[in-house]
Amino acid sequence: MTTQAISAQTKSSFVPMVIVAMLFFILGFATWLNGSLMPYLKQVLQLTPFQASLILFSFYIAVTFTAIPSAWVIRKVGYKTGMALGMGGMMMAGFLFIPAAKTQIFALFLFAQLVMGAGQTLLQTAVNPYVVRIGPEESAAVRVSIMGILNKGAGVVAPIVFTALILSNFKYGVDTELTATQIDEMANGLVLPYIGMAIFIGVLALAVYFSPLPELSKEEDEGNDSNRVKEALAHPKLALGVVAIFVYVAVEVIAADTIGTFALSLGIENYAVMTSYTMVCMVLGYVLGILTIPKFISQPTALMISAILGVLLTLTILVINTESTVLSDALLVPLGGAQLPDALLLIAALGLANAIVWPAVWPLALSGLGNLTSTGSALLVMGIAGGAFGPLFWGLLSGVSSMQIGYSVMLPCYLFIFYYAAKGHKKNEW
Repeated sequence: MTTQAISAQTKSSFVPMVIVAMLFFILGFATWLNGSLMPYLKQVLQLTPFQASLILFSFYIAVTFTAIPSAWVIRKVGYKTGMALGMGGMMMAGFLFIPAAKTQIFALFLFAQLVMGAGQTLLQTAVNPYVVRIGPEESAAVRVSIMGILNKGAGVVAPIVFTALILSNFKYGVDTELTATQIDEMANGLVLPYIGMAIFIGVLALAVYFSPLPELSKEEDEGNDSNRVKEALAHPKLALGVVAIFVYVAVEVIAADTIGTFALSLGIENYAVMTSYTMVCMVLGYVLGILTIPKFISQPTALMISAILGVLLTLTILVINTESTVLSDALLVPLGGAQLPDALLLIAALGLANAIVWPAVWPLALSGLGNLTSTGSALLVMGIAGGAFGPLFWGLLSGVSSMQIGYSVMLPCYLFIFYYAAKGHKKNEW
């Protein structure tokens, strides 16, 4: 490719990448609010660890039912309209939190989470192929990493905004038994922020629909969805990639969204911001990925390193004393930070291990799919359902043992990621 052609491609990609970057930020903000919402509702509605995990389950399980239909919608209306429709679903979900907060009916919160997950699935299915296909395949992990920084950067911001707008208005201790009036007050605190978020997402949906975002070439709608799925799954690297995404999202959500609930159980007052710690580590991991892939290490190698780090951190979390604060005393307190148990900081450090997995698996799994790209993308997005089952198993194990032991469910997940990095992505036939 000539210098002029490369320059033209860079210029033509700039505006679409800016628009897509905004969408990744919105995805991250809405997604990582769950890390604050989960312990908040646990305190307000007096939930068990298993019941609290259903808040995440209902959000991520929507992927299972809507990923393949999302691919069909995209083939019918195009990628850009699909993005706008996905945000429309997210806007509806934001408004559903109003009756949920007013009635304090747990099932309504779960339904709102389900609708939010469905809207995000459509948006995810449309927006991820943009990042993979808008430039050279060998640097796709770098582009996805840049989008990931925005997504996880939103994850840093969301808990802070949640705490500032909602939790800061209430000074009830984590061990306080709330009265009916206090419960009403805390629940109603969700109304205005979610109205604001819904309106903002709705405006952004209209902006995207009428934007100059170019349409990716439509794929031929040949055959029914089941045949396309079978044809796509005939590619082992894709099928195993779906499993890798499933177990990755399981550990990502456990690390980011249960850390606040674990902090609540340890008596940490500012539990709602704990997700930000995990997200900061994920942003650091993305930056390292941008700097090193593919210049110094390949995507599979980065994936392998991530898996090994995940195993080592998980083993340490399981055995460390939850009263120890050595890490925060050395790293945070001298800088004016909070004194936190080492176990919480190690869970946050899992963000570093998790960061590169998503951007590395996507290009490896979609390589060579051609006209099956949207179906392959939908199947990979279905892997996000791991976010439903990972916390669920963590909640079940936490209920029968302890929250600390609950983190053992991550070990087999990281071991499979290691397998995919070492062998699974190379398989071209079963």
